[in-house]
Amino acid sequence: MSPFSVRAASSCPPESWVIVGFYRRTWEHSDATIDALPLDASGHVPWWPEPRPNTNLFAVMVHVLGESIRHAGHADVLREGLDGRTGVRAENERPIDEEARAAYRAKIERAARSAAPITA
Repeated sequence: MSPFSVRAASSCPPESWVIVGFYRRTWEHSDATIDALPLDASGHVPWWPEPRPNTNLFAVMVHVLGESIRHAGHADVLREGLDGRTGVRAENERPIDEEARAAYRAKIERAARSAAPITA
């Protein structure tokens, strides 16, 4: 670990390590999935709108890459929590609907928990 990483790590609140741990488990699961399946492997993402829920691994990877770039690169998740702004541009701004967000999160959580884990 570089000195910068040690300083950065020592200044993080303990709760942030829960998020880091979740992210690590997520990418380990993703790596196992990518190693185990061909890029054209069929998949189903129940929370994607019609006609897109039936897709393949490559399309999911491209989608996740775009989401990662947007959220990590622009820190949208943090910004939404701090100032309540949403969207990429001002003309796309919408107030955060906490009830809809909770329902959407629950929907994704159910889908994630129902997915069979990939074992290495």
